[in-house]
Amino acid sequence: MSCDCHIEAKDEAQRKVLWVLLAINGAMFAVEIIIGLLADSSGVVADSLDMLADALVYGLSLYAIGRCASIKVRAARWSGWFQILLAASILLDVVRRALFGSEPVTWLMLAVSVCALAANAYCLKLLLRHREGEVHMRASWIFTRSDVIANAGVIVAALLVALTGTRWPDLIVGAAIAGVVIKGGCSILADAKKEPQT
Repeated sequence: MSCDCHIEAKDEAQRKVLWVLLAINGAMFAVEIIIGLLADSSGVVADSLDMLADALVYGLSLYAIGRCASIKVRAARWSGWFQILLAASILLDVVRRALFGSEPVTWLMLAVSVCALAANAYCLKLLLRHREGEVHMRASWIFTRSDVIANAGVIVAALLVALTGTRWPDLIVGAAIAGVVIKGGCSILADAKKEPQT
């Protein structure tokens, strides 16, 4: 197989994976934002915004496929900044709920979080072979891995809200998700900075 054919095959494999990831995250964002608002849950709303950020980043990664290294680095940088911007909006929502109150509905939190965990675990499996690839694919791996952690956190929050009868576990997990997203965004930016742009 010639070098050009190998590159085309790799690009096509990346494209297929990213389209599936984009569809899953777009659908899960729509489901989670509706359930998060119905459940009055900071953790679920935070996770839905994380799904939105991921969908945007998968779109950027799709754009970068087959393009020069500088565009791939730029796509990774935008991915990192999107993550950080969405994390800031998550923190604002947590502060709003802490000040004005919320009453999380635990069974809705739990149901949607289990679905989100399954969706992100499947996305992580799809990305497994690309985790050491080009910078835009490494970025996809980093934030998808963070998503699995966030989903598990919302499940724990739902259980703690049910056990304690207070909203604080939900708010704490919402803030923790923002922290995980910020860390992921910073990791992506640091990785992109090391990448040659020729």
